[in-house]
Amino acid sequence: MDNLTFEFIKQLEHGSNKQQMATLNKTNDVVDYETKYELTYNDIIGLTKATEIVSEFYDVKGVAITKGSQVTGVALGATLSDALIKAIDCNPVDALTGVVAFTDSLDKKTAMQLNAGHLVIAPAFDDEVISILEKNSIRYVLLNTPLKDFKNYVDEDITITPFGTLVQEVNKTDLSKDNFKVVTKTKPQVEQIEDCIFAWKVEKKKKSNAIVVAKDFKTLAISQGMQSQATEFAMNYACDTAKESVLASDLPITITDFNAAIQNRVSMFILPGVTQDIIKLADKYEKIIITTGFTTQLY
Repeated sequence: MDNLTFEFIKQLEHGSNKQQMATLNKTNDVVDYETKYELTYNDIIGLTKATEIVSEFYDVKGVAITKGSQVTGVALGATLSDALIKAIDCNPVDALTGVVAFTDSLDKKTAMQLNAGHLVIAPAFDDEVISILEKNSIRYVLLNTPLKDFKNYVDEDITITPFGTLVQEVNKTDLSKDNFKVVTKTKPQVEQIEDCIFAWKVEKKKKSNAIVVAKDFKTLAISQGMQSQATEFAMNYACDTAKESVLASDLPITITDFNAAIQNRVSMFILPGVTQDIIKLADKYEKIIITTGFTTQLY
C-alpha cells in the first residue's frame, strides 16, 4: 500500500456533531458527481453507504435507504417505484428521512413518493423530475460515475487510533462457485438462491455483528452491532413476515440464534461457516444452509 496523502477539497459546516470541525479531503480519485447543495459530513457518510449498496445491484432496479452509516431498507423491484415502496416498508419510520439511492434514472412516479427529509442520489434526472424534487424541497445528487465502477474508487480502509493508523485493503470479496457451498440435505430452489445472494450483498455492507432477513428481494429486518442479540432483534422485528425468508449473517451463528430463526419459520441461512450441531438441526427441520467460507465484518 502506498503512503497516504490528503489533498484539501473544502471545509464542511461541521462534523457528525455541530461542535466538531470537519473538512472534505481527497486521498485518491473521487467519483464524478454533481449537486447544487452543500453536503454535510453526515450526508457524505449516508451517500457513500447507500451508493455502495445499490452498486451491488447496478444492472437491475434497486433502492437503498440509509441514515448515516445505518441501512434502513433495501429492495429490488420491477420498477424503481416498486423497489422504493418495498425498501420503505422494511422500516417505515426511519425511512422518512435519510439518503435514498437509486440504480437507475429517477422517474416522475418515484419522485412523487419522496419527501423533503430525503437526499436523493441517482444516475440521471430529467427536467420534469428535477422540477418535482425542487418543488418539494428534496435535495438531489447526480452520480456521473457508472455504478458498476463505484467500488473501484476505494482500495484502502483507514482507521486512525491512538495506537497508530490502521490501513487495510477494502474487502471486495464476492461469492463464487468455489466458496458457495450448500451443506444441508435440503437443497435450495433458484428463487431461494437469488434471495440468499441479495441478503448477503446487503449484509456485507453492514457493521458487525450484522443480521439481514430478506424475502422476494426485500429486506424484512436489519440489525447490526448487537452481538448475541442481533438475531433475536431481527426476528422480533420481522415477526410473521420472516416465514420462508432468508437469514444472512457475517459471523457463524449459535444454536440459540438458529432456534430463534426457525421459530420464526426462516427457511434458509447464508453464513461464513457453521458447526455440525447446527447442520444436524437444519437437516432435522429441513432447513437450508449455505456457507461462504469467509467473513465480511466491517467495524
